[in-house]
Parts: sequence; C-alpha cells; structure tokens
Amino acid sequence: MEGVGIVVSALLGIAVGSFLNVCIDRLPTGESLVFPASHCASCHHRLAIKDIIPVFSYLWLRGRCRHCQTPIPRRLLWVEIGTGILFGYLFWHYGLSAELAVAAVYCCLFLILMVIDLEHGLILNKVVYPSMAVALIISIFLPPSKVVYPDGAVALLLSSLPEPGIAQAAIGGGIGLFLFLLIVIISRGGIGWGDVKMAALIGIVTGYLVFVALFLAVILGGLVAVVLLLFKLRKRKEGIPFAPYLSLGAMITLLFGKSILNWYLGLF
Repeated sequence: MEGVGIVVSALLGIAVGSFLNVCIDRLPTGESLVFPASHCASCHHRLAIKDIIPVFSYLWLRGRCRHCQTPIPRRLLWVEIGTGILFGYLFWHYGLSAELAVAAVYCCLFLILMVIDLEHGLILNKVVYPSMAVALIISIFLPPSKVVYPDGAVALLLSSLPEPGIAQAAIGGGIGLFLFLLIVIISRGGIGWGDVKMAALIGIVTGYLVFVALFLAVILGGLVAVVLLLFKLRKRKEGIPFAPYLSLGAMITLLFGKSILNWYLGLF
C-alpha cells in the first residue's frame, strides 16, 4: 500500500507542479492566476486540454507550441517532474498525515520563490507576506515538532525556550529577520531586502531550526558562488539570486533539521 501511496502522491505532485508553473509565469507580471485561460506566450493561442496535460503534453509536442512551433520553456517540464518526485518522497517520509500536507504546502511555496528569483531576480511580497500569515496560523494548529536536544549546558539553555507553537514561530521569524538585517548592515547591501523578508518567513516555518536553515542556505550559496567564479561562469560583480539557496535550506530543514541540529550539538 505504501508504494501505491507514493505513486499517487507523485502523480498529484506532477499536477500541482503544473499549477506552480502558472504561478511562476503570472505572479511576476501581475496577471490573474485564473484568467485568461492557458495560452501560448508567443502566439497567444488558447491551449486545449491535450496541450496542458502535465509532462505528457510537453513530450508529445516535443517541447514546441502546436500552433506556432515556438519552443516551450523546459522549466515547465522540470518543475512538474521535480514536484512529482518531491511529493512522492514526502509521502514516503511522513506517511499519510497532517505533517505531509503542511510540508507539501511549504515546499510548493519555496519552489515558487526559488524559480521566480532565478528567472526574474525577484522575491515577491505578494508571495512572502501571505505565506507568513499562513505559517503563523498553521503554527497554532500544527506547531513545529519539538526538538529533543542532547544532554549538556546548551541543551539546558535551549530547552528553557518556549514550546513549539505560535510563540516559537514568531521567535523564529524574529531571529531570521534580525540575522539577515545584520548581514545587510555589515555587507552594505550585499543581499537584498527580499532575502531579509524570506529569512523571516523561513524562521516562522522552522522555529528554532531557523539557524540550521539559514546556515545551510549560506553554505550552499557560497559553494555555488565559488564554483561559478572559478569556472568564470559569472563575473565577480554580478549578483547571485539567493532565494534558491534559502528555499533549499528551508526544505532540507523541514525534513532533516532536527537530526542535523542534534548531530551538531552532540559534537560538544
């Protein structure tokens, strides 16, 4: 039965990925997510059902519009496949539970933020602010999991902090906001204000594990930046979108944050 659940979740993820593509295409331009109906961005011809079946239509059309033969962005295919794989893994990790639904919602939000920043260099307030409100509401009914700290002075200090719930979510958001504000001040604009707001969102989602999420984001972003500079794929003065690494750090933390933190604290 678990295998069936994984397959069903993956298929659902592929369908959800198709909607995420609509969000990624339309939110930066201010278009409605509902109207007009799906159409070719080049010839504006309205697409039929057979043109918008996730994954299948892209492969059947060989990546081109059926009407004008303009290439369809490959991103549409990769987002659908990636979301399908992610949903299948989430089902395997959480099983059929409320945690599965919440993790899926958060991962979808972070995927939208990731791809929009990659393509447009934008972290949209219309995505971040409503996501903050949703995360705070979720923290009331389904708070972040309690972290079981190893024995020691650090554990004693951390265990004295508020229990999981809206208080922890708010504190986590404040920590994320403060840390990235500090980076903005020190670096004199080295990161954008969108990154600051996104760090606050990640704090609300992950609670005290925000330290893990932001640390992972900085490490991943730094490694990629070094590789790009070494191979001269990007000039030193060119900015690098940071939302993708914040998103990856947040998603990794949602799945493995407690284990990572406990492993780290166990070193002391």
